[in-house]
Amino acid sequence: MTTTRSSWGSRLGFILAAAGSAVGLGAIWKFPFVTAMNGGGAFILLFLLFSFSLGFAQLLVEFTLGRAAQRGPVGMFRRLAGGLWPLAGLLGIFAAFVLYSFYSVVGGWTLGYLALAFEGSVLTTDTAVLTSTFTRYVEDPLWPIASHAAFALATLAIVLGGVEKGIERASKLLMPALFLLMLALIVRSLTLPGAAAGALAFFTPDFSAVTPAMAGDALGLAFFSLSLGTGGMIAYGSYVKQETPVVRSAAWVVGLSCLVALLSGLMIFPALVAFGLDPAAGPGLTFMTMPVVFASLPFGQVFAIAFFALLSVAALTSSVSMLELIATLFLDEFSLPRRPVVITLSLAVFLCGVPASLSLGPWSDISVFGKNIFDAMDYSVSNVMMPLSGILVALFAGWRVWPLVRQHSGLTGLPLFALKWNCRLVAPLAIAAILLKNL
Repeated sequence: MTTTRSSWGSRLGFILAAAGSAVGLGAIWKFPFVTAMNGGGAFILLFLLFSFSLGFAQLLVEFTLGRAAQRGPVGMFRRLAGGLWPLAGLLGIFAAFVLYSFYSVVGGWTLGYLALAFEGSVLTTDTAVLTSTFTRYVEDPLWPIASHAAFALATLAIVLGGVEKGIERASKLLMPALFLLMLALIVRSLTLPGAAAGALAFFTPDFSAVTPAMAGDALGLAFFSLSLGTGGMIAYGSYVKQETPVVRSAAWVVGLSCLVALLSGLMIFPALVAFGLDPAAGPGLTFMTMPVVFASLPFGQVFAIAFFALLSVAALTSSVSMLELIATLFLDEFSLPRRPVVITLSLAVFLCGVPASLSLGPWSDISVFGKNIFDAMDYSVSNVMMPLSGILVALFAGWRVWPLVRQHSGLTGLPLFALKWNCRLVAPLAIAAILLKNL
């Protein structure tokens, strides 16, 4: 059975969908605290440099390969090269499946906290109470799983609609909503007493903090904040029409992704400094620190609702791309109908996410290589599978199918020469450095 391949209805829709894939929860909480830990503006400069060089090049390659093959990662490797190369696509898809399984759990937390924000129960300046609230929530055997199911259902509802009527249409609504919510929170953050000092601290470079480890953090964040390493951008690129210029599209996606990261810093950093809170609070920043700010503000509940709605939207735009990526294996390789494929995959992801959720509570005594199930899933994907997949894609583009990449990339002259050696040498070595550092 053959099916007509879907495609994006517009270039704008493609850019917003790809940018939404890149803009996840990490862009909201991770960038501000990593910046705070690594010299402020100096880290930002390195992050932007790596994003618009190595990150842009790898993103362009993934778009180009997907568009050339008109297939997701497995089909792309099979159609363009064959042999054992499709196994590299399977690695990326398996990584995305594991990632989505525990990411959906965290996405569920954002929905749960959105409900708590409507109740007003997280509006307190007592950090001990907030810590206790978060601990009780994630350790509960019921509510995190229920919110995980709700998040998986929301993702399913979008992907069921297909590429143009589902993902693209949702991206055109969710991405502007994301920016509007961020801008509203930024305006409030910057009008707080002492906020200017926080903004200045965020952007002022401390070049004494520049070390090889710091550069490695900037490189890793630049690479993985663009949703590279699973083949998701290959899948999105496979829906791009041949006449769509991928160079400008890739530049727009990188620009929007970096803009969200910078805006998240402006949204969070000045408010935390104004209230004397620690911007380097890490993941706890989202659920255990920011509510202190909202509890101290007039109309704080409104801003708390806006903040957790923002997190939910950011989580959803990324999860949609993960589910679509996994689905391409069955849509492309077996020509199965979309509806049963995405419903079955969503159920499988939900079931695989349940142990990750329970490992933070009733199953916390279960250890996998010295980690609980949630952390083991996170570590294996972020530190092993995604870097290996990224290296294989770069080497494949630079050595195995370079003539095709050269033909379809839209580059000429020096930029094309730079892309070639980035794929052949620079990107594999850089990603390998990230892999070794994290291991």
